[in-house]
Parts: sequence; C-alpha cells; structure tokens
Amino acid sequence: MSETSDTFLSTTTVKAADLQHRKTINFNIGRYNAVVPQGKTQFENVHLARERAKNIKWRAIETLDQQLEQFEMNFSKRGGKVIWAESSADAIEAILKICADKKCKTLVKSKSMATEEIHLNDAMEANGIESIETDLGEYIQQLDGEAPYHIVTPAMHKSKEDVAKLFNEKLGTPINYTPAELTQVARVILREKYTQAEVGVTGANFIISDSGAVAVTENEGNARLSCAFPKTHIVIVGIEKVIPSLTDLALFWPLLSTFGTGQKITVYNSIISGPRQPGETDGPEEMYVILLDNGRTKILKNPVQRESLYCIRCGACLNACPVYKNIGGHSYGATYSGPIGSVITPHLEGMEEFKHLSFASSLCGNCTEVCAVKINLHELLLDNRKESVQEGHTTFSERAAWKLWKLASMNRTLMNAGTGPLKNKIVNGLFKDWNRQRSDLNFSIKTFNQLWKEKFKK
Repeated sequence: MSETSDTFLSTTTVKAADLQHRKTINFNIGRYNAVVPQGKTQFENVHLARERAKNIKWRAIETLDQQLEQFEMNFSKRGGKVIWAESSADAIEAILKICADKKCKTLVKSKSMATEEIHLNDAMEANGIESIETDLGEYIQQLDGEAPYHIVTPAMHKSKEDVAKLFNEKLGTPINYTPAELTQVARVILREKYTQAEVGVTGANFIISDSGAVAVTENEGNARLSCAFPKTHIVIVGIEKVIPSLTDLALFWPLLSTFGTGQKITVYNSIISGPRQPGETDGPEEMYVILLDNGRTKILKNPVQRESLYCIRCGACLNACPVYKNIGGHSYGATYSGPIGSVITPHLEGMEEFKHLSFASSLCGNCTEVCAVKINLHELLLDNRKESVQEGHTTFSERAAWKLWKLASMNRTLMNAGTGPLKNKIVNGLFKDWNRQRSDLNFSIKTFNQLWKEKFKK
C-alpha cells in the first residue's frame, strides 16, 4: 500500500465521521442540485445537446495535434506568443522567465485548476513574487493556506461563520460581518492589487483553434480584471481544452454553466484573441498562452482513457458522487477530486501512488448520468482498476485472496461446505484488509442449493 493510499484512508476515516463537515458540503451541493434542473430547461433536448458536445470533443481530441497547431498559427498572427510546456517544471520555468523580464513583484491570478496543478503560487512565493488569488473562493482558500476544495466552488466546505472567523484572524474584520460585508472587504483589497500587478494570469475554459482565441467564463469579473489591468497576460491551459470553432461556444458555454451551477449562462464571458492591437484602448501589451501537457498525452495514447480528456470541468460529477459528498475534496490528496479526479489522477500522477482513488467508488454510475459531455466515468474507473492489476500494483496477499475467492466461487462443493456462521468467521477473519473499511461479510445460514431444494421439494 502506498503512502498516499495510507493518507487517503486515514483522512477519509476522519472526514466521513465529521457530521458538521458533511452537513456543510451537502447543504452547498444541495443548493446547486436544486437549480440545475431549471437550467436544463433552456435546452429543447438536453441529451442531444450533451451528445453533440461529446462528438465535438471527440473530434477535437482525435485531431488534437492539428487543432493545437492551428490555434498557435492563428493566435500568433495577432501578436500572441505560444509556449509548449511538457511538464509543470517547464511551465513554471517559462512563467518565471516572463516575470523576470517584466521585473514582476506582484502577480494577480484568476481561478484556474491548471495553475493549482503546477503549484504556481508556491513557485512564485519561493522566488519572491507576490501571487494573489482574485476569485473570492480562491482568495478565502489562499488566506487559510488550503488548496481548492471543489473544481467550481473552491471554498464549498466553509460556512459563512468560518469565513467571518478567517477574515477576522487574517484581515482584522469584525467577527459579525455578513457575507456581503466580507465580500466588500475582499473587493477593496483586490482592486488595489490589480493596479499594482505587473503580470496577470488566467486559465481558459476553452481554446478555440479556428480563431486563435481563448474563452473564459466567470461570475465575478476577476478574470477580466486580471488580464486587462496588468501589462502582461499569461494564460495557462491544458491542451485538452481545445475546441474546433468559435461557434461551438454557443453549445459549450450554456452546458458548462447549467451543469456546473444551474445558471443558463455565467455572468461574464470573454473571448480573448491576443494582446492589445493598434488603435485599441485597453488590454495587455503582451499575451502568452502556455499549452500544458503534464501527462495529458499519456492519457491521449490510451484508447480507453482518452475519453476523459473530453471533460469541461463543470463539476457535476463531484456534486453527484456519494463518495465525494461524504469525504470531501481535500481527502483525495490531488488537484482534481471527485470521479473525474479519480479517473485522471492515476495517469497524471502515477498509477502506483494513486490507484486507490479508482477503488474508492461505489460504481453507482451517477457521475456518468450527470456528465455534461457523457463521459462514461464509472467504466473508466473500472478500467483503471484493471490497469492497476495488469501493471502489477497489487500485493501478494491481495492476489492470494482473490485466487482463493475465485476457487471457492467456482466450486459448488466448497461453496456448500460449512454453515453460514462458520463461513462468516473464516472469511471475515481471513480478509482483514477487505473489511477494515467495510462491514463484515454475512453469509446466509442456508446455501442456495438448500433453499432451492426446499422450495421445489427436490
């Protein structure tokens, strides 16, 4: 068992028993789940919309090399610069070089899972650059020294009382401030940072190959400010976020907002196609797009797991997952949590260290049912389990246990041997690793053969 697996088991044991934690996240998830059905009414046929979105992503991923090259060509025509980053280290090195060239002391960034993936804030701090989260949820998490808890709602696990206490400790605000008053405090602080920052960093919800543009959707406007005020704008985006055409946004933006938060469309939707052009009055003087691989091509070459690259990060699978709703986002020990995180993390971070995530699932299929682009998530979780066994990431005791189980299951004489209580004692005593996190197995007092003969008198 790996160290990450041990940490996962110990963390989840604590979190699953924390009733207040479960109450908070289920309350917040419940608010989203209550309005998502209303948002879906904007689609005449929501299943057809999801199917079309999946087909568009299929086309984009199957021709990924061509799509990315087309994006680079079109983006470069307007003075933008594209950097290809094979790993997190490559991305950080490129960002630090840009910051050094611009003599950057302060960097503002909007909400971005890609920047969390490469641990941008830690790298900036280590190099003497102040990196400020401008999304309110991310800002709360940064103040508390925590990673985002949820793909869409970074501080979902915190109540308004938790945030008031945090602001009181870190910013000196009155402990009885309301959410609106706390938001105004954050706004005053962050507005000043926008004007001080030499560099602004954003992610991208989509990169559009036929127009060489990035699309950003948000509810607070902080991404627009992060890329408009600083003279240099850096976009960090996973290579799988590409879509072929600008017109595809008419489908993807409503899908993303509806399945994520229940909105018909998010408040701010921006299409950015390069730095400020001659005659334009605003925008950055320079714009860079860092295309991040960081293990994605490893998923791409896997014919089964490739489907996971269709994900648009709406967060619907997290909100639907009974495991996530019991253990929360931080328990996963990875950037991406929930079902989609359990699918992709073993391939991004290493199967040996993270195979346990694919086993921490009820396989109820609810994640597949709610996925905006119809990714067969529960089947991919099963395939991860298969891959982990094929790659030899199992212990001797585990292999021996399954061989014994198979032997007994395929032999009627062995299955009928012994009474139910005797079987319970033997099996539950033998397979301790199995029932450490599960209830004991409970065999029937009578065998199937006995029940059959009694019923049909044979």
